Amino acid sequence: MSELYPLKFKTIFKEKIWGGEKIRTVLHKEFAPLKNCGETWEISGVKENESVVAEGPLAGKTLSELIRNYKGELLGEKNYEKSGDEFPLLVKFIDANEDLSIQVHPNDEIAWSRHKSLGKTEVWYIMQADEGATLISGFNREMDEPTYLKHLEGNRLGEILNKEDVKAGDVFFIPGGRVHTIGKGLLLAEIQQSSDITYRIYDFDRTDDEGNKRELHTEEALAAIDYQHYPSYKNTYQDELNKPVELAKSNYFTTNLLHLDQPLTRDYTLHDSFVILICVQGKAVLQYNGTEIALKTGDCYLLPAAIKQITIRPLEEFKMLECFA
Repeated sequence: MSELYPLKFKTIFKEKIWGGEKIRTVLHKEFAPLKNCGETWEISGVKENESVVAEGPLAGKTLSELIRNYKGELLGEKNYEKSGDEFPLLVKFIDANEDLSIQVHPNDEIAWSRHKSLGKTEVWYIMQADEGATLISGFNREMDEPTYLKHLEGNRLGEILNKEDVKAGDVFFIPGGRVHTIGKGLLLAEIQQSSDITYRIYDFDRTDDEGNKRELHTEEALAAIDYQHYPSYKNTYQDELNKPVELAKSNYFTTNLLHLDQPLTRDYTLHDSFVILICVQGKAVLQYNGTEIALKTGDCYLLPAAIKQITIRPLEEFKMLECFA
């Protein structure tokens, strides 16, 4: 077997009715012949959308092949005991040139009972926001199913949803059950459970090139929605240079921000987990075991659990998300 090393995968590009050009113009990922690229899947174990190693001795290997071969060396022993041969997370970039549908994802219990799947809890890190960009997360008042249905059926759903003004650097944690949508003009990095289940509630009466509306999942969504109103929907954090700052923590993943203007060494000896590195601004060099890897905005790497120490050396102001299970 080849020695494990930081793994970069071939990008999977997704055509979306609401997609735009920022995957190409900001992240410099060429998605031709797609017309509108709304998402890239950077690390995925989702069946039929499985990541393939792009570089190095393991090039061409799928993520599931790696897990079968390396088990806890790749995932961490506890993660492997819990997840087996399934990779537990999915990493994406999302470019919303138009509003996404208003939607909800099921929690673990509902997803398993209906689909034999994980639920879908996710976190968003806003990389770039056009002036005036907004998103929706949760309700703006105490809510119940009859009131929700009344507004949905009366085409007045917007009246009860919580709309947030958004800027680069904002973070939103979206647990399963939270009604949400990403608004137009936003480019973001998303880390989520490994699930592709979405219940579409409202799609602004859009049609595709053939005049067809997308399917709605009104009934499926009813039992999946968390109707509770929360005092705040945006994660708060204090940005600090050259040290990890926690952005979001859940039962599924922890996500930190590394904002660097000088080298930083990260020791993962106490982490029994893989680590995902997502470059969201600038350029840097990843140093490990005497090897250097160039990093730039839009790069994603999977650090196997067997790698216990790395150094990140920024070449300019540099921001990177660090995520582990």
